[in-house]
Amino acid sequence: MSSSSSLKSVLSAACLVVAACGAQAQELRVAYVNSDKVMRDALPAQAGWVKFEAEVSRREKEINELTSKLKAAATKLDRESPTLPDAERDRRQRELIDQDRELQRKQRAYREDLAQRRNDEMIALRERVLIAVRQIAEQERYDLVVQEAFHASPRIDITERVIKMLNTQGGK
Repeated sequence: MSSSSSLKSVLSAACLVVAACGAQAQELRVAYVNSDKVMRDALPAQAGWVKFEAEVSRREKEINELTSKLKAAATKLDRESPTLPDAERDRRQRELIDQDRELQRKQRAYREDLAQRRNDEMIALRERVLIAVRQIAEQERYDLVVQEAFHASPRIDITERVIKMLNTQGGK
């Protein structure tokens, strides 16, 4: 099925739902939330990212220091290699290889931890956003709240109310 016929099917279904609601003489209350804006502008999101960035910065600094030390040791070995006895040169090369493996292991672990922490932060924030949206929907009796739309009238946009609710809830 082509994308235009899929779009037509979705629009037809939406029209039927709206028509059915109109036939029942009930007003369908719809709201829209810009989740990207909420995830970017809400104070809990900003605080979470500041904490996340501080942790990332500390670990990146540690890895950069290890990388610098390894490069310095390799440069020193290259410079001293011609005058070193074979046994000493071989021992120092093995040490460098071991240090490089350890650095690569730490970099891999760091990337995995980074991805996991980012996912954990996003999940926790999305749960809080969902709770705020549900509370607003129940309080204001919305039948449907959508987060993506081709167009949404400012009249039905509750994004700022969601952000305000999250900001007043703070660290809860």
